[in-house]
Amino acid sequence: MFIDEVKITVKSGNGGHGCMSFHRERHMPKGGPDGGDGGKGGDVIFEVDDSLTTLHHLRFQTVYPAQNGLPGEGKKKSGKKGEPLVIKVPRGTVIKEQGSDDLIVDFNMEVDSWQVLEGGKGGRGNSHFKSAVRQTPREFEFGKEGDDIDLLLSLKLIADVGFVGFPNAGKSSLLSRISAARPKVANYPFTTMTPHLGTHHFDSHSQVVFADIPGLIEGASSGKGLGISFLKHVERTKMILHLVEPFHSDGESPVAKVLSIRNELKQYSEALAAKKEILVLTKTDLNPSEEEILEWEKELGEKFYKVSTATGSGVSELMRAVHNSLEELEDS
Repeated sequence: MFIDEVKITVKSGNGGHGCMSFHRERHMPKGGPDGGDGGKGGDVIFEVDDSLTTLHHLRFQTVYPAQNGLPGEGKKKSGKKGEPLVIKVPRGTVIKEQGSDDLIVDFNMEVDSWQVLEGGKGGRGNSHFKSAVRQTPREFEFGKEGDDIDLLLSLKLIADVGFVGFPNAGKSSLLSRISAARPKVANYPFTTMTPHLGTHHFDSHSQVVFADIPGLIEGASSGKGLGISFLKHVERTKMILHLVEPFHSDGESPVAKVLSIRNELKQYSEALAAKKEILVLTKTDLNPSEEEILEWEKELGEKFYKVSTATGSGVSELMRAVHNSLEELEDS
């Protein structure tokens, strides 16, 4: 199951208490204080695991505690430190405190590990409190308690190019055509229920990762349909492929569909709506006339890349355009 958001509570370990002890041996009945220090509590650390693609493994537990430090012992023996709690997450995970928009960490391509909480400090044993005037101190410190925090973990897939469009626009079919990904393809709306990633190899040194999300509908930005829940997965992308089919049973023109989706993107995020966009007219094997296509392009003031995933027509040209656009974005 694809889970891209979880709420959990993490707690760092408590520090161990310091020890109150006095050295006793056969010939040293009053050997003085020898209480050891308590061990430090375990830290809470998040770490990227590139084998993970979802937060599903974190949905069955809500509280994650690190190990407490152990108390000190006599003979100035320090207590054992608490083991750190290491929580594995997929790359692309964003962590915030629940109820806050402040970012704690974004596990993008540059961050692999992050300590969220530090364990409590261990208390000092009574051996630390001996002085010239206090030869038998009975003073020691309790270990510091660990901290806890309520976290919201949200996964944003990392891809170069994101697909957007209405349901049945041909997004999954195109992803299957250009990569080894095999999302479900069928002739009914909302076939895609979860995001999918696919990698297209231009050559042995160049590849592009594409993200396909569930189709959007008008009103998506106010909660209708499925796709709005997954638009965060194209927020990281460098550019967008906007797919639109030439005909539909509702009679709405491709121009109206393009403008409708663009409005939903803008309502969701100005930054997302401002990304580089390539318009793709799919299912051209249904034979829209050149006159119609020219009219649609004239209305939008932009060019459509015409493709058919059934025949493969236009796909190579589209991939070259994607490759060139990404290179331009990197150079800019």
